[in-house]
Amino acid sequence: MIKKIIKKLFNQLGFELSRLTPIQNHQTIQHKIDVILDVGANTGQYALLTRKEGFNGRIVSFEPLPEAHKNLALNACKDSRWIIHPRCAIGSSSGSAEINISQNSFSSSILPMLDTHSDAAPESIYIGKVKTPIINVDSIYGKYCKPSDNVFLKIDTQGFEWEVLKGCHHTLKSIKAVQLELSIIPLYEGQKLYPFFFDFFESNGFDLWTIIPGFRNQKTGQLLQFDAVFINKSMNNLFS
Repeated sequence: MIKKIIKKLFNQLGFELSRLTPIQNHQTIQHKIDVILDVGANTGQYALLTRKEGFNGRIVSFEPLPEAHKNLALNACKDSRWIIHPRCAIGSSSGSAEINISQNSFSSSILPMLDTHSDAAPESIYIGKVKTPIINVDSIYGKYCKPSDNVFLKIDTQGFEWEVLKGCHHTLKSIKAVQLELSIIPLYEGQKLYPFFFDFFESNGFDLWTIIPGFRNQKTGQLLQFDAVFINKSMNNLFS
């Protein structure tokens, strides 16, 4: 599923990858993304697929699980433009927390999982916990991104999205686009659902660009999550 999501996303956004793809009204996006901040990288699936789709800019990946972080570093070791930040979670402030480890790894979250998630995907159940440092995007943005960079923020944090965005208080206005996974119904305790984020991005100067279906209940077929991409309105030459 993630391969289809990334391929569709990059085709629709046309961020000057190997080719530009026409979009509605025969317009094409003539912009280039310089940096992807890959929050919730797991073992690097997203980064590897963006490379396969032709992205040659810098990727900075963040991952809190020890085993996943180890494999992430191995996957990136031959790619000089793929940077692996020391193991950590991304949240609203600096500190530490326990993260719940799911059986399938990529459903792991700092938040407790609800039955709506585990019933829909039994392989996602929690099997342990591990302590992780937490930092925020504001604290590392200047280390990896220059003022002239076009930055794409990808967030895959299993219900922790709002905490990540709260940690972008000073930098969100500089980010060109944000992709994040949003839930239609609660899957993690205390998470915010998609209407909240639609309002948040609208009030912060972003347009909803595309929606990509994601996680479904394996038994009923009900859509539970989707990826949404928001584009910064201030990028007035986006459609030039």
